Amino acid sequence: MALSRVERVLVLALRLFSFAYLGLVSLVSYASAALASLALAPASPPTPEAAKAPPTPATPCRVRRVVPPPQHPLLLLSARELARRIRRKEVSCVDVIETYIARINEVNPLINAVVRDRFEAALQEAHEVDKLLSEGHDDEEALEEKFPFLGVPVTIKEAFALNGLPNTSGLVNRRNIISVSDAVVVSRLKQAGTIPLGVTNCSELCMWYESSNRVYGRTNNPYDLECIVGGSSGGEGCILAAAGSVIGVGADIGGSIRMPAFFNGIFGHKPTTGVVPNEGQFPNTMGTRSNFLCTGPMCRFAEDLEPMLRVMAGPNISKLKLDEAVSLENIKFYSMEHDGGSVFVCRVDREILQAHRKVAERLETDLGVQVQNVAIRDMKYSFQIWSVMMTAKDSTGKEAPSFTELLGDHGKPVWPSWELVKWMMGLSTHTLPAIALGLTEKIVKYNTRLNCRLTAMAKNLQKEVVDLLGEDGVLLYPPHPVLAPRHNTPLAMPFNFAYTAIFNILGLPVTQCPLGLSKEGLPLGIQVVAAPNNDHLTLAVARYLEKAFGGWVSPGASSLDIPGTQ
Repeated sequence: MALSRVERVLVLALRLFSFAYLGLVSLVSYASAALASLALAPASPPTPEAAKAPPTPATPCRVRRVVPPPQHPLLLLSARELARRIRRKEVSCVDVIETYIARINEVNPLINAVVRDRFEAALQEAHEVDKLLSEGHDDEEALEEKFPFLGVPVTIKEAFALNGLPNTSGLVNRRNIISVSDAVVVSRLKQAGTIPLGVTNCSELCMWYESSNRVYGRTNNPYDLECIVGGSSGGEGCILAAAGSVIGVGADIGGSIRMPAFFNGIFGHKPTTGVVPNEGQFPNTMGTRSNFLCTGPMCRFAEDLEPMLRVMAGPNISKLKLDEAVSLENIKFYSMEHDGGSVFVCRVDREILQAHRKVAERLETDLGVQVQNVAIRDMKYSFQIWSVMMTAKDSTGKEAPSFTELLGDHGKPVWPSWELVKWMMGLSTHTLPAIALGLTEKIVKYNTRLNCRLTAMAKNLQKEVVDLLGEDGVLLYPPHPVLAPRHNTPLAMPFNFAYTAIFNILGLPVTQCPLGLSKEGLPLGIQVVAAPNNDHLTLAVARYLEKAFGGWVSPGASSLDIPGTQ
């Protein structure tokens, strides 16, 4: 499909802007590194030999600051294991909660992930758990059935309602909104015994892949404080990776669970569409967008994904096949290393490709399977397909609210051009990505003919992928073209999220899996995709990959890492 005139102009403008913007960022980074090198240089006088030697030009090297590694052994246990030890009274619930509170207090000044806490209430609830266990009314088996996560700490994306805590989604005009009830999934997790510690940062209105807003500020990557955590569930991915939480709740309409999971080196699962309820988050979706938004679990350990999904889905869990045994040797594995060459996104980074190929090689070696390379032609139109489907009318002909209407939050719609002027003067209450999205929403409109063509392409692509995977296949696909970028640089590569977004449109379950760290110490990873209702396949592969590649790696574990300073 040839690009339209508007698309060609957009691509050219984006490339020119990206070149200039990234050049400016690199210049600032180089200057900062040079100043840091001077600041770190020894102050002792040179030796006579050194004084005679010709001067050597300094090579600035950016110091990578990370969060300190977790030291307490409780922080290194899965949620299932914590719950087991609490039930058996091998450890008190109060000790677990106090340990996680201490860890949050240690790392949060560096990463700004938890934006509001409820530590006092959490400790009170922990005492109640210990009291319940001391009374001994139920045996361990009954406790596990009633409260599978008894006493386990959990954090919640701020876009979800958690009784008594803010629910702004990063909008300044909602900064005084306090939830008076719980979102459905939050309520279910509480009923399963979890103890919420607080809410975590997100991007403004959950529609950008850097978690930064005017209410809470910016969240920093625990593996490199100068890098992004992804969005919109970025604060959640960040605090999990930093071992400040063990399980968490995210939502995903274009990759908002999977991008933060990738950038922060943890597991995240986008369930089959319609399995986990979305009620109780802001902004909630309307019209056709309801078909694309998925609420799902995020965690450090693969074994926690399935029990979390069972709790969050409630009665809808019967739509899935989680009780079916999975034989990895009988799965048909397909691999696609890139989208086929979209002009809107970056090329896939070499280290991401290498990690992808190592997965294929390991599967073939360990399981004796053949990983088949495929080229699905229309995947290169992922961004265009997602854009059209997100703005499509529903069955009644009604359009979903525009982004500028949502920015106004039931008040007057925001005028993006005026907000841009205000932003340049430091007066806007909105972030630049939100303003830019409002502007592009007004400018970039596909004509009716192209809309119809892309809508048909989405349906055909879904059929092609579902037919390929069948009931026993999974697709290995990159989670993003690049490793966690530096802060603000996503503005120069705004459409890279297409690598995750396309699967929201297709309605497929996807598990994001960590694959260790790059040479620069940033997380690597891969998406595992299956046909609808075959979540059990992607979850089984996630457990295998955790054993094969080590799963989550603690930030700050390398001798080359420099602990951050407050």
